[in-house]
Amino acid sequence: MLVIQLKSLQREFVKKLEFRCGQKEAFKFKNDNTFVKILETVREDDVFVVQTTMPPVDERIMELLITVDALKRASAKRITAVLPYYPYSRSDKKDQPRIPITAKLLADMLVTAGVDRVLTCDLHNPAIQGFMNIPSDQLKAKDILISYFKPIAQSGNVTVVATDAGSSKKAYKYAEELGTSIAMIDKRREGNDDRAIATHVIGEVKDNVCIIFDDEIDTGGSILETINVLKQNGATKIYAACTHGILSGPAIERVKNSNVEELVITNTVPLPPEKRIDKIRVLDISPLFGQAILKIYNGEGVGDLFEDKKMEF
Repeated sequence: MLVIQLKSLQREFVKKLEFRCGQKEAFKFKNDNTFVKILETVREDDVFVVQTTMPPVDERIMELLITVDALKRASAKRITAVLPYYPYSRSDKKDQPRIPITAKLLADMLVTAGVDRVLTCDLHNPAIQGFMNIPSDQLKAKDILISYFKPIAQSGNVTVVATDAGSSKKAYKYAEELGTSIAMIDKRREGNDDRAIATHVIGEVKDNVCIIFDDEIDTGGSILETINVLKQNGATKIYAACTHGILSGPAIERVKNSNVEELVITNTVPLPPEKRIDKIRVLDISPLFGQAILKIYNGEGVGDLFEDKKMEF
């Protein structure tokens, strides 16, 4: 088995997988074209290529595809693309005229390049797995987040909050696991503006500690709006959590100046030093990926990774 980390990945993630990392060379020519060379024999090897999504995203995707092509031409037996955060996952449907479904396009590109399997985590839409004509495994960060918030939930007067009706099913699962009550933010559209406005809370949050769960936080606009509504309705403390902390644009300033007690994310998307502030807590998800990689290599099922398990922090 060989695990190859691409240059855009923070070394800490792959280091914690405790597997031997393959050697490769990658650089750009003066014409901005990317060159990749695998520096060891991979013939008949089971190879896992780990690539995270951080700016510039398109450059990372191209690096991944070129690396996979190099491995395929070097006679690797099987190539698994490990994508802790699946790029373009929010472009998963045609909800406007004349737009692409880029999540499907990326799936096709991975197959064309020579990927045999995809390993990812918490897709924005689970239906994306259906875009791939190859095996794919979707890990869940739910147990990691639940383990972190368990002590807070046991203190009593805690409510899990759904940011809208669409996320209520996910919020219910978290509330059930944590043994808390559940509430939902009611959002209405005003006039011809596509932006949904949070109006009021369905459920009891007054004098309660509130926890908001989501799959990803990008610019932080929606989560900030939810936090403000909860504070206006008497919540004592507010926590927010997500698997993928994209945190682009004004997100860090919004978190810093918000009423959130703590924002908890995983390291599926590396958080650079300049974005690390006291209000953000990063949980390490690499052990989960390490277990999955080992099971795939040994031909074992990964279903037991979805079972509840205690995580220490």
